[in-house]
Amino acid sequence: MDHGGSLGRARALFPNAVLPFVDLSTGINPHSYPLFDLPATSLWRLPEAARGRELIGIATTTYGAPSPANVVAAPGTQILLPRVASLIAPGRALVLGPTYAEHARAADIAGHEVAEVSDFAALAGADLAIVVNPNNPDGRVIERDRLLALAAGLRAKGGLLVVDEAFMDVGPREHSLAGDADRGGIVVLRSFGKFFGLAGLRLGFALSDAETVRRLDTQFGPWAVAGPALEYGIRALADIAWQDAMRGSLADASARLDALFGRFGVPVAGGTTLFRYLSSLDAAGLFSALGEAGILLRHFADRPHVLRAGLPGSEEEWQRLESALAVWASRREDQPKGSKR
Repeated sequence: MDHGGSLGRARALFPNAVLPFVDLSTGINPHSYPLFDLPATSLWRLPEAARGRELIGIATTTYGAPSPANVVAAPGTQILLPRVASLIAPGRALVLGPTYAEHARAADIAGHEVAEVSDFAALAGADLAIVVNPNNPDGRVIERDRLLALAAGLRAKGGLLVVDEAFMDVGPREHSLAGDADRGGIVVLRSFGKFFGLAGLRLGFALSDAETVRRLDTQFGPWAVAGPALEYGIRALADIAWQDAMRGSLADASARLDALFGRFGVPVAGGTTLFRYLSSLDAAGLFSALGEAGILLRHFADRPHVLRAGLPGSEEEWQRLESALAVWASRREDQPKGSKR
């Protein structure tokens, strides 16, 4: 499974699973921004340019960008990835990993020679450097001053630093580069759907210097963001009270999830308050046992000892997870000594 969130693939992998699935394979907030009645015009009229400008203005304030000229909206950050990678001529692209695989794929589409590196200092040798901050899946955070120093070195040679802040809504915002987007040689990506739990709307933003924003906006042309996404983006991004309360709720839920995994001997090695990064010698067994119980975690083919777990969305889902973990732990205890992986 290349990505989390595919129930079709989950059914193929666990055809006899208890249904419905409890999908913990994504980092999407299970407690979405409250739904509301959309104006009919958002569906049967083309989006008004003024409404798009209103969205950009609110996103500027919420994310802390220097000005509206430094923000462009898109139908999800996924569609931005190859366009951003194409902002500079094909060269050497380095991705700080392990991380979200789509960045490397997008850089390859843009014609770059792509490699993943684990040492932050190695990014200085790139033409295009990509950092996910906080990182998916382990929650690693790179400090703002280190990112700015890297950006300055890249900018001096015509390079570009891309910082994907998809999870910065629940991260240490003092390390965001949103306020530095106008310095040149920096593109910051912000995702709407994850924190607000509305991934299906497909809304995201790129923050950069005014000329780069203009180039990206020109590629999209008019009406790039759908009317319903505009309406939800405007209301949710302006609702600071909901955002602050949700951050507290997510912190409580992630602490509860840590305690639950800890009870059954599964170490939590990192993550954010939207997902937890698990390390276990029996990660494959845990993934399979929970999958058979209809609980889907995120596993990684190239890292067999780690898993990522999102947050249950209801008390029933919490209870199902607890019960499945208890069954898994009991089976492990029943194995002959020395047979546990």
